[in-house]
Amino acid sequence: MEMQVWRDGRTRATDAAESFRAALAALGISEAAWSGIRPTVTFNGLPYVHLGMHPADVVEQMAEAMRDTEASAH
Repeated sequence: MEMQVWRDGRTRATDAAESFRAALAALGISEAAWSGIRPTVTFNGLPYVHLGMHPADVVEQMAEAMRDTEASAH
């Protein structure tokens, strides 16, 4: 894999992770609950975000926010 492919994947993964962290912060979820969210890149340059393990109440808040967003889109 070319280094630029990895860098591009890393940039996309980092941007996505930052967006997710910002969304959780906007929900009022403390940084301690989302500090484990990490950008990663596969061996072939695909960007991923590792979400890790989170407290059940935080996941419930995330699910509620997604349901609210889905409901307002219809």
